Amino acid sequence: IVLDKNITLDLELSSSAQNLEVVEVTAERTNENVESTEMSTVEMNIETIKKIPALMGEVDIIRAIQLLPGVQSAGEGSTGFFVRGGGADQNLILLDEATVFNASHLLGFFSVFNQDAIKDAKLYKGGIPARYGGRLSSVLDVHMKDGNKKKLAVSGGIGLISSRLTIEAPIIKDKASFIISGRRTYADLFLKLSNNEDLNNSQLFFYDLNGKANYTINKNNRVYLSGYFGRDILSIAGQFLLGWGNKTFTGRWNHLFNDRLFSNLTLISSNYNYTLGIPDGIDAFEWNSTIKNYSFKNDYTYYLNTQNKIKFGLQSTYLDFNPAEFSPLGDNASFNSLKLPQKHALEHGIYASNEQRFGSNLTIDYGVRYSLFQNLGVDTVYNFDANYDTIPGNSFNTYAKGDVYNTYGGFEPRLGIKYSLTDQSSVKASYNRMYQYMHLANNSTSGTPLDVWFPSGTNIKPRIADQVA
Repeated sequence: IVLDKNITLDLELSSSAQNLEVVEVTAERTNENVESTEMSTVEMNIETIKKIPALMGEVDIIRAIQLLPGVQSAGEGSTGFFVRGGGADQNLILLDEATVFNASHLLGFFSVFNQDAIKDAKLYKGGIPARYGGRLSSVLDVHMKDGNKKKLAVSGGIGLISSRLTIEAPIIKDKASFIISGRRTYADLFLKLSNNEDLNNSQLFFYDLNGKANYTINKNNRVYLSGYFGRDILSIAGQFLLGWGNKTFTGRWNHLFNDRLFSNLTLISSNYNYTLGIPDGIDAFEWNSTIKNYSFKNDYTYYLNTQNKIKFGLQSTYLDFNPAEFSPLGDNASFNSLKLPQKHALEHGIYASNEQRFGSNLTIDYGVRYSLFQNLGVDTVYNFDANYDTIPGNSFNTYAKGDVYNTYGGFEPRLGIKYSLTDQSSVKASYNRMYQYMHLANNSTSGTPLDVWFPSGTNIKPRIADQVA
């Protein structure tokens, strides 16, 4: 091979059996952590996570994350976590770039991440890159498997709590593949064996479904489609019902312009909702709450030269908050309907960063993100004085559909510095500023499925955090 110009060479190797004493496969350089500018960052593949002792045999990413230094569990039986003193709502949880607003199953005993469908997870506790925004404390970035492009593969398991089944196979060999993975608990099925009528009519279970497909159009273009759907149901003697769940969808187009520049164009939707109520009787009712977001992202990576790696891009998100919609059920209902006002908002971000090497020892990763948040009508906004009383004669303002009536924004600088002492050691420092425009009203310290997300607005300012490590 004569390397006098840029070339791409694909080789297909024939298989040959060899008896080896020891085979060790590693996923990164042994000194990757020493050479990288990243700090306060932990990357865990699913095979590593599976080696950690698990509750009732159920492997769980969130449980593994809670064992890391700087991470504290929000409480027993909770998938919430605190990172370096931040709140449980200050962690951005992403599944294939889609926001997961509530990552819990079974009232917090398990998370929504199915071990058979997940490839890896990366937790940023500090030094958060400029491409991320919207939360103060951390980013948990989880990716699903792409599917087997060579052959059909089926796996599964039967556990004390749940059973699962995963199917992955090529759609077009070496060009397109898919993976579908589902799981369900079945403790509720054993309740049917009880002689107690109340237990017979009770339910407690969850199910979820992961799916992903990818297609290599040519050497410069590849598309991905992935989605998640999960639901929890808790019913006590048929007299009380609680349900909650997430739905996400991600469509991504990866394009290589040349050997220096490539981009990812992504469309994302995310939906979290919960329902509670009494199904029957004169007091029968149903209460629903929903939060939805729809996002557009366009990210670029440009290798200027061997010393500079530039990343830039933008993201725009539409947010729809429906805090509560109360509906009586039946003809003899003793309640009136009630719907709290919906909230609508836009959140935008644009960023640029550069990882620059100065000689063989010093590397600096510097960048900035500008975020913008806009409240939209239809809305009614109340005006308060210093004592939090409404202002006589000017107690509220109303805004029509689509009106932008309030705007927040600010610059979010990011900086990471690495200086190598030897091949085995280096010293690092990082700084990041983060804006958070969404807030969570907790019903308890550990968090429940009934927690309500709401946006910043005229009377509620965004939160800002600076972190140095």
